[in-house]
Amino acid sequence: MSLHVGVGAMPFTPHGVEFVRQAEQLGVDSVWVPEFWAGDALTPLAYLAACTTRVRLATGIVQLGARTPAMLAMSALSLQALSGGRFVLGIGTSGPQVMEGWHGVRFDRPVRRTRETIEIIRSISAGERLEYHGEIYELPLPGGEGRPIRSLMSPAHIPIYVASLGPANLRLTGGLADGWIGTSFFPETADVFLNPIRDGAEAAGRTLADIDLTVSVGVEFTDDVETAGRRHAEGYAFTFGAMGSATTNFYNNAFERQGYGDDVRAVQRLWLAGEKDAARRRVPTTIGLGTNLIGTDDLIRDRLRLYRDAGINTLRANLQASPTDDDLDHQLDDLGRLLDLVRAINDEPNASLRA
Repeated sequence: MSLHVGVGAMPFTPHGVEFVRQAEQLGVDSVWVPEFWAGDALTPLAYLAACTTRVRLATGIVQLGARTPAMLAMSALSLQALSGGRFVLGIGTSGPQVMEGWHGVRFDRPVRRTRETIEIIRSISAGERLEYHGEIYELPLPGGEGRPIRSLMSPAHIPIYVASLGPANLRLTGGLADGWIGTSFFPETADVFLNPIRDGAEAAGRTLADIDLTVSVGVEFTDDVETAGRRHAEGYAFTFGAMGSATTNFYNNAFERQGYGDDVRAVQRLWLAGEKDAARRRVPTTIGLGTNLIGTDDLIRDRLRLYRDAGINTLRANLQASPTDDDLDHQLDDLGRLLDLVRAINDEPNASLRA
């Protein structure tokens, strides 16, 4: 099993596009543009398609429910044509706070919505006349003047990756998706995520090897491992306390299944009570260290082997472009350093046999 490196990118920043250009030259496999309640993920990728030649261009992620499945298919086909076949459609349901508070769309039946969206996009991108009878989407609408329509774009394969954390959505990912967009991930407890994906794949007549498994990691080279791990851990207080409601937080559920239930509940209680500094202090340092690549070359090399041996294909490295030229140079130096370590472990004897 070999590892690839993708990078998270924010092309809106002063040096964001230059970071992507140079990351491509260094040899990264993919670029992932997020979408939350700032800029969208699709527009920047159209610009990056004109600025790059080789790297895959992925949404990480577009929010289901914010666009109709047909609109997503139209955008994906456009980007696939503009990029010369390098586009990857990463999708996810987000959560009730964003969907209902920002988009004004009810957050209901997220797994079913994901399934139907994928099926509709695949029908459109294959050049079929769109006729779909689902629990959420009925196309054309019954009783109206609509009729089945075929896209005027040329058919194209659109790789669809799903951001999933819960068991049902993970099984759906295994059964339908081309790839998994993972987060909240410890390689030591990889089976919490990979077993449901494997179950879904096998139920659909596939194997885990048919799914590109990607996970997000922050990267920091340092000799002061404890301080860096503490800082990364404290960043999770917002995730546990604010990325979801008091009753619905998919990140917290994922960490609970990996043995951190008491911790995330304590952090959430403190955050919701307004004690944000205490919430940050309550996040265990092991969470910051275990979900990221932090430390010396030797420490990070050891962590990379764990990801590789767990079966992960792509690390989505959090190496954002920074506001100054000096910081951009530093980030690119770290990216080159990471790529060298990944190449070294991929070249180790029998590395391809470990999974």
